[in-house]
Amino acid sequence: MNAKNSNVKIRLAVPNDARAISSILTEAFAEYESLYTKKAFAATTPTREVIKSRFNEGWMWVAVLEEKIVGTVSAVSQNKDLYIRSMAILPVARGNKIGEQLLETIENFAARNDFQRITLSTTPFLNRAIRLYEKFGFVRIGFDNLYGTPLITMAKNNSTN
Repeated sequence: MNAKNSNVKIRLAVPNDARAISSILTEAFAEYESLYTKKAFAATTPTREVIKSRFNEGWMWVAVLEEKIVGTVSAVSQNKDLYIRSMAILPVARGNKIGEQLLETIENFAARNDFQRITLSTTPFLNRAIRLYEKFGFVRIGFDNLYGTPLITMAKNNSTN
């Protein structure tokens, strides 16, 4: 996965990024809101305050394009797995290979920190995201739901372990 937009910079997020991260999540998922239950959409698009509290729970990165935060991904440790908690790119920034760069960041982090697997959950209607995860080698390992919204659980073994 080497096709990168060299204008995009991925960096660790800082608490002052919480408002931008919350805004990105809300804007990125807005077009799918009607497919979520109300509680599931709220969980998928956390407030700035919730994002701030997550800095104590795991890691967050942001993608910056032309000095504007346009994407985000976060992850938490689940024993030997690294769980991708949320990933989103602003609709206007899609097509710049930002999702690929965010996933590469997660993969590199998982390898450096000896995680055995990377896992995530996504909804069956996020087809672009599912194609991206499959391109990166994630496979479907189960099904669940988030407050009544269906979820697909996917995983990828860390290639260095």
